[in-house]
Amino acid sequence: MGTISVEDYQAKTGQVIGTSEWILVDQAMIDRFADATGDHQFIHVNPEMAKMTPFGGTIAHGFLTLSLLPVMREKSDAPVLEGIRMGVNYGGNKVRFLTPVPSGSRVRGHFKLIEFAEKGPGRFQEICEFTVEIEGQDKPALIAEWIAQVFA
Repeated sequence: MGTISVEDYQAKTGQVIGTSEWILVDQAMIDRFADATGDHQFIHVNPEMAKMTPFGGTIAHGFLTLSLLPVMREKSDAPVLEGIRMGVNYGGNKVRFLTPVPSGSRVRGHFKLIEFAEKGPGRFQEICEFTVEIEGQDKPALIAEWIAQVFA
């Protein structure tokens, strides 16, 4: 992961800018997320009951998978912008949960730069399409168009 100027980064609009390392989504992670959010639906936290569903076992919360986007970006080969002090989540234009992530699966993110525009002095808006792949599966777990505000 190298550094890149704002101008060179803007020139990458429309391109895949990075792919993350694989991240294990195990039952312990799912249970911690359930505790943090209060979402203890059995398909996430009760392996015995979840075996009786079409999923055949527990699955990660969709929002757990979505919440992995920052760590995926951090653990990717995406370039780092020169002179940037911080970035903050600004929201999403769309999020689609396409395939459940079974407990014990590994996932990784692919990031495509949709837009990078200056919105004010030293303030930029980045829109990326994040695709989260499940190892060994053809269909992605989710696709999200996510917006960040970036400050120089």
